[in-house]
Amino acid sequence: MITTLLVANRGEIACRIFRTCRALGIATVAVYSDADAGALHVREADTAVRLPGAAPADTYLRGDLVVAAALAAGADAVHPGYGFLSENAGFAAAVQDAGLVWVGPPVEAIELMASKTRAKELMAAAGVPLLAPVDPAAARAEDLPLLLKAAAGGGGRGMRIVRELGDLPGELTAAAAEALSAFGDGEVFAEPYVERGRHVEVQVMADEHDGVWALGTRDCSLQRRHQKVIEEAPAPGLGDELRDRLRDAATAAARAVGYRGAGTVEFLVAADGRPYFLEMNTRLQVEHPVTEAVFGLDLVALQLRIAEGEPLPAAEPPTPVGHAVEARLYAEDPARDWQPQTGALLSFDVPDEPGLRLDTGYTGGDTIGVHYDPMLAKVIAHAPTRTEAVRLLARALERARIHGPVTNRDLLVRSLRHPDYVAARLDTGFYDRHLAAMASAPDAADVRLAATAAALAEAARNATSTTAGGFVRFGAWRNVPSQPQLRSYRSEPDGHEYAIAYRTTRDGVTVDAEGVRVVSAGRTRVTLEQEGVTRHFHILGRDRRLYVDTATGSYAFTALPRFTDPAARTEPGSLLAPMPGTVVRLAEGLEAGSTVEAGQPLIWLEAMKMEHRILAPASGTLTALHAAPGLQVEVGALLAVVTDAQEEPTA
Repeated sequence: MITTLLVANRGEIACRIFRTCRALGIATVAVYSDADAGALHVREADTAVRLPGAAPADTYLRGDLVVAAALAAGADAVHPGYGFLSENAGFAAAVQDAGLVWVGPPVEAIELMASKTRAKELMAAAGVPLLAPVDPAAARAEDLPLLLKAAAGGGGRGMRIVRELGDLPGELTAAAAEALSAFGDGEVFAEPYVERGRHVEVQVMADEHDGVWALGTRDCSLQRRHQKVIEEAPAPGLGDELRDRLRDAATAAARAVGYRGAGTVEFLVAADGRPYFLEMNTRLQVEHPVTEAVFGLDLVALQLRIAEGEPLPAAEPPTPVGHAVEARLYAEDPARDWQPQTGALLSFDVPDEPGLRLDTGYTGGDTIGVHYDPMLAKVIAHAPTRTEAVRLLARALERARIHGPVTNRDLLVRSLRHPDYVAARLDTGFYDRHLAAMASAPDAADVRLAATAAALAEAARNATSTTAGGFVRFGAWRNVPSQPQLRSYRSEPDGHEYAIAYRTTRDGVTVDAEGVRVVSAGRTRVTLEQEGVTRHFHILGRDRRLYVDTATGSYAFTALPRFTDPAARTEPGSLLAPMPGTVVRLAEGLEAGSTVEAGQPLIWLEAMKMEHRILAPASGTLTALHAAPGLQVEVGALLAVVTDAQEEPTA
């Protein structure tokens, strides 16, 4: 019987596992890096053990330290969560060798599925349909496009699409480097890339008594950089024959490796309806809550039950009910190539309504760091129908109060309301086709109205008194019209500037905007009427940043000073770090004086387990180089300077 469980992970998944442990009366142990010393999963655990260092390779990927932590804390079992060591056979063996219960599949099953190349061979023998691999060294033009994938892991790390043969060597190098950084194994393989395919998976649960459940399907087609963004269960629009084929193939895959515990068999469904095996994840999936919702199960509780040697509760799983949709909320900017965002999360409040679930590793006041995945939370909606679940989730995200770094929240709302998504026209190319339109800036008139509310709230905070009813009295007034007061703001993250003028009068305050009337103005709440429609605005101010929440959207502004700060000027051609991170490599032969071409990758920066390329802004000469492999930089750090060829002096 498990009495004390150590979770060899962090953030949202650790908190989620702890929740089940509390319900089952199991004590919990967290491990944490120095960067996570104050993290939510540490605060929620009964006991916590420090792993010295910050980088994953020094902390959460050190299986020896994690096993030592479990023994030191008196744990009798280890749950790996997902990512990090969750699919590491050596770690699973070390846990068991230490006399601890491993809450996961058998070591042999992990080994068989750990290499995607070996797994495909095994699945072919079991009769599971799959795509034929392609030898990168022998690839020809007719083999294109190709998909490069890390053999030792998933989550989009080490994954590249190659459409030109000339790009293949460079993309292989980049994919291998990213795979080595994420999984400690740089092996990469290639297979045909199926255009406009659907990513459909089957959750399996197996015990040591020959019981296997195939728990329906999930659609995970909406992806960015090959990482899932929105998932749902059941996968919509699949015929009964295809569902049966996927279920049977998943069951065959689990039996072929003597599987035990929770796992997921992933398939690519081509436009013609033919399914192909992608991989089997020998762990709990990020998107497991949608399956839990429709089947009324706690998959973590089942994992613990199976780890204790118990059989599944019945020969067949429960009957699924309704539809569930999950959205992954990331601290990233979709309009800027999905760049991860860091900093203080000032407020984080998602509505708590029937049918909604929040899995997160953060609360308001926490800090989003540079070392780990930028996912803040998963928001899940469950309802009787797909239409109701999608609508509930979109509205919950829209109403959420999220203040601090830029997130993908607006993109999620627009995705859920996009006509193609509403009609279940799903495939992995969704964002390739629609991102530009969905990531566009909001309507300027709406932003200006929000900026007006921000200006009035700032004025209210500087006012001398309030009335008995709580309204702000804006200082002295005269019988003659007062001079307008002016406040200027830059909207974030698009950078547009808005100048807002208002006047204080005997009756309160007015704004110099046609058709806009100030109903009330307080320090945190402003009500405006425009053309007969009354709107409420909630404002949070922190330093020079203001966050404005409305019923239909949220806005962030930076208050601008009256005069430009000369220090803000940078030399033309400067390459600045778009985020905090570590320089991992430079273009071959790059040094001061090198000739570069516009768009040429010059510097590779690693942040939040992903590599980001810094490109030459123009053709010319690299006149300064401040970056070097291993250098840790802050956002805005000067990495290099490129002098445009058109601006270079002539002899």
